[in-house]
Amino acid sequence: MSDTSVETSVRDPFAKPLPLRHPSYWITAVVVGVLFLLAVFVLATNKSAKWDAFARYLFSPQIMEGLWVTIQLAVISQVLALAIGCILALLRESKNPTLRLVVRAYVWFFRGLPLLVLLLLIFNAALFIPQIGFGGWGWDTNDLITGFTAAIIGLSLHEGAFMTEIIRAGFLSVPKGQREAAQSIGMKPGTTMRSIVLPQAIRIIIPPTGNQFISLLKASSLVAVIGGGDLLTRAQQLYGSNFQVIPLLFVVSFWYLVLVTLATVGQHFLEKRFSQEGGPRKAIRSNVKAVA
Repeated sequence: MSDTSVETSVRDPFAKPLPLRHPSYWITAVVVGVLFLLAVFVLATNKSAKWDAFARYLFSPQIMEGLWVTIQLAVISQVLALAIGCILALLRESKNPTLRLVVRAYVWFFRGLPLLVLLLLIFNAALFIPQIGFGGWGWDTNDLITGFTAAIIGLSLHEGAFMTEIIRAGFLSVPKGQREAAQSIGMKPGTTMRSIVLPQAIRIIIPPTGNQFISLLKASSLVAVIGGGDLLTRAQQLYGSNFQVIPLLFVVSFWYLVLVTLATVGQHFLEKRFSQEGGPRKAIRSNVKAVA
């Protein structure tokens, strides 16, 4: 070995070797690029796509109204499902066997029942429950259960079953010994859950919750079968009168891709925020010191 190479190795002991060149990577990139350009060309030159109609309806008032309803359905249903999941996950850890059985039955039923069937059952609730009320007070079920409210109820109940298991898995990810240690220094169960368990469990809960929200966002298109006024419902109403089926379906696809992209970016930054080293741990240490 020459003096120069010895001097270099001593001067930079952590030098990283250059990666091997793989010609197959370039070949794969070229093939994928060609296929992508070919797909774009076929879509761009296909007369059935009618891109002029696509551009005309992309920001039309009817589509914008449906887009806003879709966002409302997804956000409201996710918030309600998160509340249901938190409550049922806490009840799932109860010492009362009846409460644990009720939670298991809820999760079993709403995870097993297809969402489309659930939406249809709720929307047609008036067929077997004509009125909702107590004693002399009552309301017509058809007046209460509209397409929008049926969608909110169905999506929330369905999503709540999955959120229950996600949150319970987050609780179980925290070692039981930490709870016992917290209680041994005088922490109450509620304080232990809030200060010790949740800061750690939330790092496990956020990624699957983000995935569930994206799934819920796309599943909201099923609301079209009950006339919930969502994005797909508005598009169906439009192409039912003007027969521009493909352009309007492209419009719907475009906006769903936009919503999913925004949700994915938000999920990324949320995960990054809660996965920062020292964030949850710092909160745990400060709470433990305060009790001690």
